[in-house]
Amino acid sequence: MKIIVAGEKKEYEEGTTLEKLIEKEDIDNPQYVTVTINEEFVDREKFSETVLKDDDSIEFLYFMGGGQR
Repeated sequence: MKIIVAGEKKEYEEGTTLEKLIEKEDIDNPQYVTVTINEEFVDREKFSETVLKDDDSIEFLYFMGGGQR
């Protein structure tokens, strides 16, 4: 199947879960990443059961803290 990962078209085998995609993409700090599929947020608890589909668009987001001193 073909999916879009962080704006780049890639090919993965059918049945790939979001959890496996995170492993295969070697995502930095996976415990802190937030994921959207087709602009919908996915609960972390559902990463292992969320099966990706052809033409899905996946984005990895990191929220940064900060502010004035």
